[in-house]
Amino acid sequence: MNFNQKSLTLIALIAIITISSCSQDEPKATAIQDKPIEVKLASAGIKSANGKIEVTGQIEGIQSANISTRVIGTITSMRVKAGDQVKVGQVLFTINATDIKAKSAQTGAMIAQADAAMQSAKKDFERYTALYKQQSATAKELEQITLQYKSAQANLEVMKQMKNEVNANLSYTTITAPFTGIVSQKLAETGSIASPGMPILTLEQTGNLQVSALVPENMIASIAVGNEVEMNINAADKKLNGKIIQINSSSQFTGGQYVVKISLPTTEMKKLFSGMYVNIAIPIKESTISSAENNAVTVPENSIVYKDQLTGLYTATAENTALLRWVRLGKKQAGQVEVLSGLSAGEQFIVSAGGKLYNGAPIKLVK
Repeated sequence: MNFNQKSLTLIALIAIITISSCSQDEPKATAIQDKPIEVKLASAGIKSANGKIEVTGQIEGIQSANISTRVIGTITSMRVKAGDQVKVGQVLFTINATDIKAKSAQTGAMIAQADAAMQSAKKDFERYTALYKQQSATAKELEQITLQYKSAQANLEVMKQMKNEVNANLSYTTITAPFTGIVSQKLAETGSIASPGMPILTLEQTGNLQVSALVPENMIASIAVGNEVEMNINAADKKLNGKIIQINSSSQFTGGQYVVKISLPTTEMKKLFSGMYVNIAIPIKESTISSAENNAVTVPENSIVYKDQLTGLYTATAENTALLRWVRLGKKQAGQVEVLSGLSAGEQFIVSAGGKLYNGAPIKLVK
């Protein structure tokens, strides 16, 4: 073997060793997946006081709406801010309409072209109709010209409907208030990209308020529409009476609790504001009171989640995911804390977890 052959062999061996070394050092890609968090569940009891159950609610507008746009584009002008009073029909914000205006011009030109074709087809139709009456054109020729005329008419109508669609889209670039109210949230600014279905503003009707509260599932059968309730609004230093006006019949998306709507006295609405918290005492049936008396709902203090000034605990959904439920707490004693509202007797909650929980986190129940 000569010198050149030895050199080539040595180079090839070095290359093989280098490639092998690199492939060993290179980390193997692994798919990262959310593994279910192992959790343990516990059950709770219930508390009643003076023949009433206590829950926490919040004042809200009877009519509220998330304002969005039906077209995609840049917000060119935001006319309002959070807290502004607006009237029905008032412009809230505008979307860039350059593309839609260009389409409007195109459809205008297409309408003119289709109209010219239709006028030409109409003249041919009239001429051949006259010739056919004079027996100078055959029935087949008249039939063919008639079909051309009808086709031209249909094409013109299509172009006009396209123009109507463009005009409708153009109207969606100027967003107005659907009712008189107050802007409670502003979720985008001038220059932001708006897309269909994305909330830009939240509008709530003014002067027409109600209270929304959550009632535990084992208490919902004990209340009814029309029941009188007592309300204490600490922020406004007011004690009011109201009536249950609506009970939601499903708790699918509220963690086993039912949404209850309560009326407010009309004379007091001007002094109240949306978002205020309300402590509510709801009368319950005597049979429920006697069975629940002196049984306070208590949970381990270490199962409570603290966020800002709110307290809550995690429950398990039917889909085996974690759901954070806000609760109101009472006395603490011997590592236990009393739950005044938000959790009812017999309901299960997550007492411990093998990882950090969050809303929607996949969980696995263990004993």
